[in-house]
Amino acid sequence: MYLDRIVETKKKEVQVLKETFNLAEAEARIASMPPTLGFEAALRQPKRREMALIAEVKKASPSKGLIREDFHPVELARAYEAAGADCLSVLTDRDYFQGSPEYLTNIRAAVKLPLLRKDFVIDETQIYEARLIGADAVLLIAAILPVERLRQLKTVAESLGLDTLIEIHNAEELDQVLQVTDRGLIGVNNRNLHTFETDLATTVDLAKRVPEQALLISESAIRTAEDIAYVRGGGARGVLIGETFMRRPDIGEAVADVMGPLHLEAGSPRAEEAR
Repeated sequence: MYLDRIVETKKKEVQVLKETFNLAEAEARIASMPPTLGFEAALRQPKRREMALIAEVKKASPSKGLIREDFHPVELARAYEAAGADCLSVLTDRDYFQGSPEYLTNIRAAVKLPLLRKDFVIDETQIYEARLIGADAVLLIAAILPVERLRQLKTVAESLGLDTLIEIHNAEELDQVLQVTDRGLIGVNNRNLHTFETDLATTVDLAKRVPEQALLISESAIRTAEDIAYVRGGGARGVLIGETFMRRPDIGEAVADVMGPLHLEAGSPRAEEAR
């Protein structure tokens, strides 16, 4: 299966990474780095009051192949920032998404938004690497992490100042996550990672069981303003959107069409930045 194949690839990647990774050196470097930006905090105070936006810098996917041929990560990130995204998600997986850790590092130097390292995290070393390359948060996927492993990786991330977005797809995975935490960021992937089928009702069904103090993020298959209204009505307070934006030549126009216009008060810092 697709997900099993990715995990096997990640295990090999981690083995290679550990051959050159010096934990003591990494800890020393991290200690001298500026604090992370508040990924969760930014989503809890979104620029568009009705819905927070994590906009994704994404070149390709296993199910769709190449999504954006004219792919310039830093330019895309700046366009998202200007369009009023609250946070960015950056694909760092090379083999399946044509991403790169360097994309995240370059974007970190170019924008002021909090960044999520979007990858298949299975080991602590990847979390240390995420912090070093400039991430403010990491994705933890319940489908590939047993409860105790999920707890361990979440603890490591938080010890380094990183927020976590914990991703689920069904009720069983939600039950597993709730053994670890009942707060923070819980992402519902509307795409079944085994079959690639998508259904926005996945968010609405699971939202009924997500604790109110958690911030529910709907991920995948969100294409229109009507989709936003549907998942918001179902309980989502944020969305993660990549492909929909990546397929449009004008990022700002795409974000406005789906999320609605960005209303900034005259004279505010954000208004000045957008000028």
